[in-house]
Amino acid sequence: MTGLGRALPHESVLHRRNPTVKLAVLLVVSLVVLVPVDPWTPLALLLVALPAVVAAGRIPWRTLGGAALVFAPFALSLVAVNAVTRAGPVLAQVAGLEVTRTGVTVGVALGLRTVLVGSLAVAFTLTTDGARLMTSLHQHVRLGARPTFAVLAGYRVLEDLPDRWTTIRQAQSVRDPRRRPGTLPRDAGSLGRAAFALLVVALRQGERMAIAMETRGLGSGPRTVHRPVSLDRRDAVFAAVVLGVCGLVVLASWRAGVLRTWSTV
Repeated sequence: MTGLGRALPHESVLHRRNPTVKLAVLLVVSLVVLVPVDPWTPLALLLVALPAVVAAGRIPWRTLGGAALVFAPFALSLVAVNAVTRAGPVLAQVAGLEVTRTGVTVGVALGLRTVLVGSLAVAFTLTTDGARLMTSLHQHVRLGARPTFAVLAGYRVLEDLPDRWTTIRQAQSVRDPRRRPGTLPRDAGSLGRAAFALLVVALRQGERMAIAMETRGLGSGPRTVHRPVSLDRRDAVFAAVVLGVCGLVVLASWRAGVLRTWSTV
């Protein structure tokens, strides 16, 4: 398991790549898959991307599959909405609504696109340390010191939230005379009080961190980087391979005659 903003605790090809390059590649692939509205192109990309991500990032199939399932409800909603709202040849009547072939095709394409982009985003998160990402953006994209350190401070606050939540819930358990050993109160009132306490603690921690950073002169002048993130030819090869494979899949889909774009809907 990994905390928010921290990569899986092992080395891999994806772990070693520059976070800025990985983020740029993810954005480009996401833009490319906005074009096709046929189900075959995103399906082919998904079948290529998932094994590649598992191998290059050493991400367990169970972890990546569970993450992909998180996006399944939204993907199914896209299928359902498009199936009954787009004009085209009618396939069936469901509860007085016409399910069209065009709607089902576009809906499945959008659903697969959602799972693809979501899985790639999860893989990016699981193979990219938050501090390394912000350092890379500061170095190579010239992101200012203020937003860089502000986001890093936010990462640290978010990382502490699960432990703080556990501490608050355990304190509630100790104070509750009705509790049974090894159980935590689960009523709405207890959960609401715990959430409010967690919010107050996070706000106070954020305020203290903001004051500390301003006191130390954040952004008042040039600053050095503690652990620079390198950018070399291996990152260029990584970007070229990923984008090249993506382009080849789209080209193969076009040559096979199955590629459909928004202009054809």
